[in-house]
Order: sequence, then C-alpha cells, then structure tokens
Amino acid sequence: MITKGVKDLIAEAEAEIETLSVEEARAAKDDDDVQFVDLRDIRELWREGVIPGALHVPRGMLEFWVDPDSTYHKDIFASGKKFIFFCALGHRSALATFAAHNMGLAPVAHIEGGYTAWKEAGAPTEVKERK
Repeated sequence: MITKGVKDLIAEAEAEIETLSVEEARAAKDDDDVQFVDLRDIRELWREGVIPGALHVPRGMLEFWVDPDSTYHKDIFASGKKFIFFCALGHRSALATFAAHNMGLAPVAHIEGGYTAWKEAGAPTEVKERK
C-alpha cells in the first residue's frame, strides 16, 4: 500500500527547492554561469523540441552524473554553475532538483510548468535531430 503519493513527494520537494517562473528562467538563459538541464526522455526531445543549449540528462542517470565518486560522473556538475532543471510539466524536475539539492549540488532550481510552459510562453526552442 502506498503511504505517500507522487503529489505528496512533489509538494515536499517544492517546499524545499527554488522554483523559477518561465520569465525568471528566460532571464537566466544566457548567463554563462547557468546550465539548463533537460530531464525528459529522448523521445520527448525528438517529438517536442529542446531549449537551445540545454544539457540532456536522462532522469535515471542524474544522481550518477552528479556524484563525483560515481564512475558515471560528468565534470559539468563540478563546474560551480547554477543548474536549472526542467521536464515536460515540472513534476520530474521538482523531484530531480530536490534529489540534486540533497546531494549537495548548489545552486539548483527548476522551471515551474517545465518545457510545456516554456514553449507556451513563446520562449526559444529548436528541433532535436535524431542521431
């Protein structure tokens, strides 16, 4: 029996993490000290497009890429940049931001409403080509 649902987990995460509006995220987009991180599945990127310059990190790999002791560690996560996570609607990114925050990665935030809100606001996107 589930004692805590996904809505509860997201609410707990959002109580602890920084959540940015699309406008706030857009204002940070061209800052060299900020890295956008796209947590969506590759099929979502192909279908919906991407935010230019965003790093694609499959959600299942995030903690492994962040952890400097992991054999999967990616140096970008030791860069000292601010990381702004997003997914399609902001649910996965809230949980991912909370996980990264709990691991000590800072500063981190996520975009309220995710890529859907970004796209609806007319913020820049581009096509993701299949390899």
